[in-house]
Amino acid sequence: MNKFVRSNRALWNELTLVHEKSEYYDLEGFMAGKSSLLPLEREEVGDVSGKKLLHLQCHFGMDTLSWARLGADVTGVDFSDKAIVLAKRLADELKIPARFVLSDIYDVPDVLNDSFDIVLTTYGVLCWLPDLKPWAEIIAHYLKPGGMFYIADGHPFTSVFDNDHDSPDFKVAYSYFQNTEPLCFECDGDYADPDARVTNPSHEWIHRLSDIINALINAGLRIEFLHEFPMATHAHFSCMKQDEIGWYHLPKGRDRLPMLFSLKAIKP
Repeated sequence: MNKFVRSNRALWNELTLVHEKSEYYDLEGFMAGKSSLLPLEREEVGDVSGKKLLHLQCHFGMDTLSWARLGADVTGVDFSDKAIVLAKRLADELKIPARFVLSDIYDVPDVLNDSFDIVLTTYGVLCWLPDLKPWAEIIAHYLKPGGMFYIADGHPFTSVFDNDHDSPDFKVAYSYFQNTEPLCFECDGDYADPDARVTNPSHEWIHRLSDIINALINAGLRIEFLHEFPMATHAHFSCMKQDEIGWYHLPKGRDRLPMLFSLKAIKP
């Protein structure tokens, strides 16, 4: 685990405590039976009943447990020890069968021996990964023949813009063709709680859409679809407003940016 990833783990340990109490995650509603899944992934992943599902970068397990409520045999993996502790507590309190594994994503083969019908990862995941080649190889490693990989995440193109919430304009601030060094940001609040006090910085990598697709192809997976959407899971820009489903949209007339993508791939 390199120094940037270690720093990010400290950040996500901090954020887990923020997210547990935030209205954004609505843990109280989840405990009462509300699903944390959005219609997009439920429709595109399809029926998971009776299938073995590996959820990479699962945070504190709300989505993982939501898939379990739909009948999947779930395993969640995350590098934050506080997130995994909370995920296990939620599973115990809700009496939902689930396995949660503490591991950096690149070390998962050292701690998990299994194969899965579905491997998935969703929302705010790729920017925390230094290298997509081993990531894709790990996905392929865990999929059974005929198994499906699914990802829905923020569109990498949005990462080139400064998302300073004090500015109403879209200003290109970063290169889409980033080198191996991450971008470093001092955290001023959090997407789930703008008033949260966060002490650890974030280190993030921009991966082009072509990098993502080619990593999966080179790992032996067959791309089934790639979809792009003009909405996001949080207010990436201050002018975005939330709809009744939970998506955030840019104002009409400015909604010309791809904010989200989803991709499905199959292991032959």
